Amino acid sequence: MPQTLNVPIDGMSCTACAARVEKILNRQEGVKAAVNFASGNAQVSLDGPTASADNVMAAIRKAGFTVPEETVDLDLTGMSCAACATRIEKVLNRMPMTRASVNFATETAHVAFIPGVTDVAEIIARIEKTGFGASIVHDGQPEDAQARRASAWRQERNAFLLTLLLSLPLFYEMIAMFIGSLPMLPRWAQFAFATPVQFYCARHMYQRAWNAVRGGSANMDVLVVLGTSVAYCFSAIIVMTGLRQPVYFEASAAIITLISLGKLMEARARNQTSAGVETLLRLQPDMAHVEIDGATVDRPVPELRVGDVFTVRPGESVPVDGVVIEGASEVNESMLTGESLPVLKEQGSRIIGGTLNANGALRARATGVGADTALARIVKMVQQAQGSKAAVQRLADRISSVFVPTVIAIAAVTFLAGWAITGSATWSLVSAVSVLVIACPCSLGLATPTAIMVGTGQGAHHGILFRNADALEHAQKLTTIIFDKTGTLTEGRPTVREIHASPAQDERHLLSVASTLERNSEHPLARAILARAEGVDPLEMDAFTAVPGLGVTGRIHGEIARLGSPAFLNNAGLALDDALIGRMQMQGQTVIGVALGTTLLGYFGLSDPLRSDAVSTIAALKRAGTRVIMLTGDNERAASVVAREAGVDDYVAGVLPEQKAEAVGRYRARGHVVGMVGDGINDAPALAAADVSFAIGAGSAIAIDTADIILMKSELGSVLDAISLSRATLAKIRQNLFFAFFYNVLGLPLAATGMLSPVVAGAAMAMSSVSVVSNSLLLNRWKPVRR
Repeated sequence: MPQTLNVPIDGMSCTACAARVEKILNRQEGVKAAVNFASGNAQVSLDGPTASADNVMAAIRKAGFTVPEETVDLDLTGMSCAACATRIEKVLNRMPMTRASVNFATETAHVAFIPGVTDVAEIIARIEKTGFGASIVHDGQPEDAQARRASAWRQERNAFLLTLLLSLPLFYEMIAMFIGSLPMLPRWAQFAFATPVQFYCARHMYQRAWNAVRGGSANMDVLVVLGTSVAYCFSAIIVMTGLRQPVYFEASAAIITLISLGKLMEARARNQTSAGVETLLRLQPDMAHVEIDGATVDRPVPELRVGDVFTVRPGESVPVDGVVIEGASEVNESMLTGESLPVLKEQGSRIIGGTLNANGALRARATGVGADTALARIVKMVQQAQGSKAAVQRLADRISSVFVPTVIAIAAVTFLAGWAITGSATWSLVSAVSVLVIACPCSLGLATPTAIMVGTGQGAHHGILFRNADALEHAQKLTTIIFDKTGTLTEGRPTVREIHASPAQDERHLLSVASTLERNSEHPLARAILARAEGVDPLEMDAFTAVPGLGVTGRIHGEIARLGSPAFLNNAGLALDDALIGRMQMQGQTVIGVALGTTLLGYFGLSDPLRSDAVSTIAALKRAGTRVIMLTGDNERAASVVAREAGVDDYVAGVLPEQKAEAVGRYRARGHVVGMVGDGINDAPALAAADVSFAIGAGSAIAIDTADIILMKSELGSVLDAISLSRATLAKIRQNLFFAFFYNVLGLPLAATGMLSPVVAGAAMAMSSVSVVSNSLLLNRWKPVRR
């Protein structure tokens, strides 16, 4: 039957583009397409075995156009183990042009899809058809999420208490069997207490097991239901027929009770791993003091809009991002940046929502609200990192997908082989039940994501933001780290040390031309020149052009004005004072020349001191065996001075932004695992080319958009902290995986040979997941590297 897709297409500029796409699509076998330029969509009909959505998307992209993706985060319900998460992920990834990642620890799914090919309703329907529940994650107050989890935990607790109450008489029966002198509970009483435990208290296990089987898979609930049902039904038949055989009502009830207790403890421990994000969300106040028609009124923070003027009183949290328009105060930004000392904020200063105002009143204008605040972007990044998967988890996912069927096969072999060898069907049945009960892939599924959740939460608490789990995993593998110079190794606040006007030229005229060319630039060198030229009137300019990494040009009074490096001016045919330039460069200064027409007006010598922790950070990296490189667009002489002071292993000077990316690529080609540290703006190509990229800066949007790891502190030492946290997290993941594998490798043979009773097996299975989560929570003890 033909399949119809309504595919959005970006990049079409005219009807000729639409006709081109349509022609390319219609060349494919089994595809009929009509492309509408006005709507930007392609109506595509697929009919035939070779026609597929993937081929259609590939053809569109090959033609030079893009198919925009949408993403949705879903809350999932009904999962009991990692096999459930693997099943949902497989089902979603089978949908055309859909990529899904399901996290068992957070019980969420992150799904990327092509609108028109599929939609959110279809994704949710596919999940529900598999036997699970799904709903869209809505941004809300932290109290809402906390209340939902508290309510779910209370339900789990009440269900466990009921199960425990009904099971207590059966636990007494177990004690009576061991002691021997206590009166035994009649079999009919055991039957009466075990029945509601089996079919009422464990009803959700039966439901989830049925959903899994109906969806063509098997999970932990299938194992538990099989094991306890066999034990219960075997015992019920003995009671009803009056056979003189031992019964195992206490075993089936104890298994269900212990598993319920384990799930309760697991839920409590997993809730603690989500505490980091909620702590960040609570930083933002509920109300803001907003000025409306000359009066100050209190408004809920979600109602603020860009441009609103608000007041922050002493001791209050800043409601949203803004710029101070009146007042001065110190603001504590440690909750976001990790900076211990408060920062002075005055007119023109940027303030971040969620930070704490200390001692003065501030009037500010909102520049970022809702999802556009730095706090919201940080929370979103942390949530995405916690929901992402590390490469090390793939092995556990593959094992979990085949684990349950394998265990069922082992249980069947245990029963048949045990019966054949011992001649006792009862002994063989009990051993098979133990095999079914002790084997659970939960601990495998929780081993990696719980450690990542705690690790990324700890990072956010200390001003280190990981974009995804891969960044957290790979940071500890770095063998070479490349640092940008200006703004990274150095303070990024250069000052003009020398001004040399050319003979017969006026210094004020030099400053006037320079400030005119630099007045719209945010480059640190430009800001230094503008600061020196304060009070000098700028000139009229047009035809402004920036040449990345070299300089700028503009037309002033009808003549071409140039400002940039000596090489930039030399290429324009201007005669330079090489002796003067050489002397300034030997002193570590960056030389900027200014010319108007064919006249050289003079030179600026600028210097930028190293960050206070640059030398110690580089020394610590080198002691750890990491090779340290510096890249800079500055001249060779100035670069050599900074490289010598910083103590780097090597440096490359005079490189443009795109050449920095090429340098990163060269080191990677030699087999190095390369990290790039930059300011997230001019270094964007190099950051993108590195295995792991670090951006230094207090939450700028460009840094968050570019780097794998954002260091909210303006300290190079945070690179050491990020690597240290990566190592600590990976160590926990390895420990968790070892415990999970060791538990199953040891437990299954013991259960199969009859050395573990079903009750002990159930207790061991319940506690395995708790131990893995508890081990991950030990990451909360991690502290930044002491320097």
